[in-house]
Amino acid sequence: MTKLLHADETHALLGACFEVYKVKGCGFLEAVLQECLELELGDRKIPFESQPRLALEYKVRTLRQTYQPDLLCYGKVIMEIKAVTALADEHRAQLHNYLHATRLRVGLLINFGHYPLIQHERIVIWPFRVFCVFRGFKIRGKIPLFLPLEMRRRL
Repeated sequence: MTKLLHADETHALLGACFEVYKVKGCGFLEAVLQECLELELGDRKIPFESQPRLALEYKVRTLRQTYQPDLLCYGKVIMEIKAVTALADEHRAQLHNYLHATRLRVGLLINFGHYPLIQHERIVIWPFRVFCVFRGFKIRGKIPLFLPLEMRRRL
C-alpha cells in the first residue's frame, strides 16, 4: 500500500482542527478560529508559522508583492482556513497557487463554517518534468498530476 506524502503531519494537523471545531463549532470568524487553532497547535507542540510573508517571483525576479498563507506547518504543509458555508473552486485555486509559488507539495484546506462537520480537503501537487507540444504551444516544466487523465494524455 502506498503511503501518503506527509501523512503523519497532515493527520496531526487535522486532529488539531477537529479539536478546535469540537470546542468552538461553526459560526465564528476566520480570525477567531485561526487564533484557536494556533493555540491548539502550540499545545500539541506542532511547529508552525502564522501568516508568514512569502516572496513571489516572476521570471526569476523577486516581486515587491508578497502573500501570506494562514499557516505554514512543519515547514512543509500550507494550511488555508475558511469560515464559509461550503468550499468553492476559488478556495481550492488559492491553495494551488500558494503551493506552486512556494514549491511545496501538500496543503490542507480547512472550512470551519460547514455544519454539522468540519470540511477539509488535502491537496497534493505532484510535479514531474515534461516537454511536449500542446495545441501548437511548446510546454516545458512541471505538469501536476492532479490534472484529469484525459488532459495529461493531451500533454
